[in-house]
Amino acid sequence: MRILVTEPLSQGGIDLLARDFQVDVREDLARAGLEEAIAPYDALIVRSQTRVTADVLEAAENLKVVARAGIGLDNVDVEAATRRGVMVVNAPQSNIVSAAEHTIGLLLAQARNIPQADAALRRGEWARDRFKGVELAGKTLGVVGVGRVGAMVSQRALAFGMRVIAFDPYVSREHAREMGVELMPTLEAVLVQADFISIHLPRTPETEGMIGERELALVKPGARLVNTARGGIVDEDAVARALKDGRLAGAALDVFDQEPVVENRLFEFEQVVVTPHLGASTIEAQDKAGAAIAEMVRLALRGEFVPYAVNVSAGTEVPEAIRPFMSLAERLGGVLTGLAEGAIRAIDCQFLGRVAEVDTRVLTLAALKGSLAGVVHEPISFVNAPVIAAERGIALSETKSTVSRDYVNLLALRAETDEGEVAVAGTLVGKRDGERLVQVFDFDVDMAPARHMTFLLYEDRPGVIGKVGTMLGDAKVNIAGAQVARKSVGGLALMAVTTDTHIPTEVLDHIAAEIGAERVRQITLPE
Repeated sequence: MRILVTEPLSQGGIDLLARDFQVDVREDLARAGLEEAIAPYDALIVRSQTRVTADVLEAAENLKVVARAGIGLDNVDVEAATRRGVMVVNAPQSNIVSAAEHTIGLLLAQARNIPQADAALRRGEWARDRFKGVELAGKTLGVVGVGRVGAMVSQRALAFGMRVIAFDPYVSREHAREMGVELMPTLEAVLVQADFISIHLPRTPETEGMIGERELALVKPGARLVNTARGGIVDEDAVARALKDGRLAGAALDVFDQEPVVENRLFEFEQVVVTPHLGASTIEAQDKAGAAIAEMVRLALRGEFVPYAVNVSAGTEVPEAIRPFMSLAERLGGVLTGLAEGAIRAIDCQFLGRVAEVDTRVLTLAALKGSLAGVVHEPISFVNAPVIAAERGIALSETKSTVSRDYVNLLALRAETDEGEVAVAGTLVGKRDGERLVQVFDFDVDMAPARHMTFLLYEDRPGVIGKVGTMLGDAKVNIAGAQVARKSVGGLALMAVTTDTHIPTEVLDHIAAEIGAERVRQITLPE
């Protein structure tokens, strides 16, 4: 079998693969020509620069596995790979320590003006007064996103004598307390208190531009911002204005909205420290990634179980009776998290009807994977999902019964959260196994899950549907579908709306105020 490597991989990883397979290293294909060259290869190993598109996969006649030697999968069309039965694997734990340490490095560099002082001294300037810094001890660090990297940054900051506060709606108060972190109820509560703000979130429609003009107006004078997560979460123009106005004392950025980048208005500010996406660029991280990804490719090509497969449904280990339910379970998990208003403490996966007659453990993993996707910084796989859930203090249980009152098969998820219980259920219908949501909160519905869904709970009365439609139309948001469920005339009603695009927050807030909605939840499922 032949393996194509298009970007730098540790020599140890290449040597491991070369024992059993033919390995061709063609780094020129990271830029162009991959579609023409991929046909004879059984495995493709990439990093962040190679674009593994649907066209590349279409041309890959023999491809069995695509391996990303790192954590992110932004450059791999996982859905297209799954459709073609190509397994996708990554190395999700390879760079966690490196990313956390790089964050601390930028924190110190920003606090003590280390790069600026170094550059000045090399220019022949002895400028001690000009580069006076601040101590970390006694300062407040605001961590936005307490996943694996955020948690490691918090631990290291505590060792410096910092007070650590955090905002993460998907982390329970108990888990935060165990880490020694004070969990804040809102992002705003972090921004107004923090001397240093560190971002550790995935880039999703909800987090894009999350730190913008309004948020930076809330920071305390002299605050400093660090971002080693993903570009686009921080509005770079807003940061530039905050630096110019003196609202921010400085910023340290390892990621940018567009990469690679060599020109950016933030580079003009002396109080800004920048690095070219170096979070994972350590010898140790590269060695870990190389060894891990080589082992995953070796297992995949031998047809053995692959721990870090992110699309296990592309493999052969999922029973045919279960396979049609995989996508539904994952989508239900995403909807469950989207409906929850507090951090999830426990998830119960219920399988009712004929589906309960077979081994449903992989469906439970799919539901858990869906519930965590878009919530944590790293990509979620069927293997790391239980580990991450345990780290966040989420208990997982499974309930099965061959008796189903209304449906041949029913998948139902219930979550215990800090704000109460939330539930969602779904099934497959028709010869094509069409996915349907049949329960949201405690209301019976019948709708196909979509990428953009909004649920509004309000008092049932005439005119509400028309008002919502008009306001969305005025905002140029196209409605793909809508339905209303209720239990009694004049009681609480649930409106479910699917749209072609994400509804802007200000538009949704206006709609909620106009119809007097008791609860509003907008959900954007991963593509």
